[in-house]
Amino acid sequence: MARSLVTAAALGHGPADKRLEILQLVGRHGSISQAARSAGVSYKAAWQAIHTLTNLAGEPLVDSSVGGAGGGGARLTPAGERLLAAADQLQAARRGVLARVNAADSAALAGPRTSMRNHLRAVVERLESDGARDPMVRVVLALAGDGALASLITRESAELLGLAPGLPVLALCKATAVRVQPVDAAAPQGGANLLPGRVLRMARGVQRDEVTVTLAGELQLVGFAARPNRLRAGSRALAWLDESAVVVALAG
Repeated sequence: MARSLVTAAALGHGPADKRLEILQLVGRHGSISQAARSAGVSYKAAWQAIHTLTNLAGEPLVDSSVGGAGGGGARLTPAGERLLAAADQLQAARRGVLARVNAADSAALAGPRTSMRNHLRAVVERLESDGARDPMVRVVLALAGDGALASLITRESAELLGLAPGLPVLALCKATAVRVQPVDAAAPQGGANLLPGRVLRMARGVQRDEVTVTLAGELQLVGFAARPNRLRAGSRALAWLDESAVVVALAG
């Protein structure tokens, strides 16, 4: 029973990234390096994808041999074959379900289930880095109403998600990662997203208040303001959060 639950967790990542595609390519080519080239990701990213699926499945999915004169190779284990067969069935069932609902409903059904309260629809505007050897990538996202948000993620994650300019995504963050302050208070410097807006509502607390801020484009962001503060419903506010606190997910 435990193993079937873990396998379901591995399958749950299929629509969201390229991990299952990479596993399938390993089985097709018999080589992790060739699978990486076919998937358009680095060798390191391909290994990360396999390791993540293996951890979720709870058993080895790929049997690899060390490269040498023959170049080494890789093959799927029986568990890897079963996972791909189950993924094919799951994808077929998913297509059938989505075909029976309208686009708006299907987007809601496909959305991630997470404890993160802030889900903002966005479009990838550009990717920034200090070169091909830089392990980090800064993803600049365009929000509704000409707003912008930046996320700092690993290069492997950017490759596995297939991030590119124009791609619709979701920007996710925990409410506890968002700080809200009066718009005229001193703003943090460097590595932070600054999002001006107006306070929609507040829930008073002992040490901090929960604040919902309406941003440009009628987007809403939930965060916290330390007490005491001068914030009131309707007052101008500045919400800010670190770039490393923003999670990028495919929109589905």
